[in-house]
Amino acid sequence: MRTIDQFRVQIFADGADVQGMLEMYRLPYIKGFTTNPTLMRKSGIVDYEAFARQVLEHITDRPISFEVFSDEFSVMARQARKIAAWGANVFVKIPVTNTRSESSEELIRSLVSEGIRLNVTALMTPNQVRVVSRALGSGVRSYISVFAGRIADSGREPGPLMKEALDIMAPFGNQQLIWASPRELLDIIHADDIGCHVITVTHDILRKLPLIGKDLTEFSLDTVKMFHSDAKAAGYDLRT
Repeated sequence: MRTIDQFRVQIFADGADVQGMLEMYRLPYIKGFTTNPTLMRKSGIVDYEAFARQVLEHITDRPISFEVFSDEFSVMARQARKIAAWGANVFVKIPVTNTRSESSEELIRSLVSEGIRLNVTALMTPNQVRVVSRALGSGVRSYISVFAGRIADSGREPGPLMKEALDIMAPFGNQQLIWASPRELLDIIHADDIGCHVITVTHDILRKLPLIGKDLTEFSLDTVKMFHSDAKAAGYDLRT
């Protein structure tokens, strides 16, 4: 069983809670950060730029991705330029399509030509990876986020698709594949096994990292103790 410092895959913390992000920033094995409008809304953030600038006051030396939120490519382009200007470590998240299923390919080409580093997100098919990888080309460093967790939610095994994505991206040394939306700690092992570059992990899963390699007999006993303690604390009584 590998330890955290033996992973080849880079672990990025995925969240929008400032204190949680700073907690993760103190951990040397957290190599970057991602967030998105859904996570930000759940965290109660109402001022997008103020949130981003607050985070960037502290996190200056690891990549961090902030996402555009328009559904129109011309507005996405304007938002991308603004977001990119917030910091040298900022990557701009661009969705693979808009809500009308129109491809972001031309927008990606345009932004990359301006030197804007991208994290193209919400991909789930090999064809989407081909299109995005081709659009990114061999320019600036960029990420392609394939939502392996959501692929698994559909009843499909994501591993083969992620391996195929790596093969598609292989000619471009500037592109890195992100295993996005993992559902459990084991996904980190799976991502590491196939040679995925990055995995984005929510804070609740990251807090389970110390469990890696835990002795299973000890883990079993801890579980028994938990059940007993909770039943006792609840005051359950089956006496007649």
